[in-house]
Amino acid sequence: MLKRFAPLVPLALFTLLAACATQAPQKNSALFEPVYIEPVTSQELAEFSDDAHQPYALPSLADNILTHGLSLVGTKYRMGGTSTATGFDCSGFVGYLFKEEVGMKLPRSTREMINLDAPLVKRSDLEPGDVIFFNNSGRGRVSHAGIYLGDDQFIHSSSSRSGGVRVDSLDSAYWKRSFIEAKRVLALAPITAESN
Repeated sequence: MLKRFAPLVPLALFTLLAACATQAPQKNSALFEPVYIEPVTSQELAEFSDDAHQPYALPSLADNILTHGLSLVGTKYRMGGTSTATGFDCSGFVGYLFKEEVGMKLPRSTREMINLDAPLVKRSDLEPGDVIFFNNSGRGRVSHAGIYLGDDQFIHSSSSRSGGVRVDSLDSAYWKRSFIEAKRVLALAPITAESN
């Protein structure tokens, strides 16, 4: 009896596969639609940072740094990079913005940058323009830096894998766990830079 139906098995499989191939897969368009998020300026981010929900008046130096930084979102990551032409690593990005917008030459590495004699800032007291430091390498020492934007957001040159210069949230589990400290580096800015 089984031998009688054996020639029908390939035919049944072919019919089944043909039926599956003609049925277009259905997708839920709401799940797969690309979403475009409008870029936010540093001034817009700062408006949400005050506890009383009143706009926070950004110091002009911080505003200049953050506006320039946001214009560089998407710039590629490059280890040792310090310019828009080559790309940036994290400390190269922070140093570039402070040099271009404030005229401050910061140390080249995060290990030297964290030792700047600038006021320490608690995470709850962060203001736009503060430099934030992370230990994301698991070695127990500083290994990454970025600049606080406001509203628990910061800008940094992340990695080649994650797209270079980008904005991330301090509230994400990864960055919350990696956070070491923050410094108000702008407090070291020359007085002449403030008047520009």
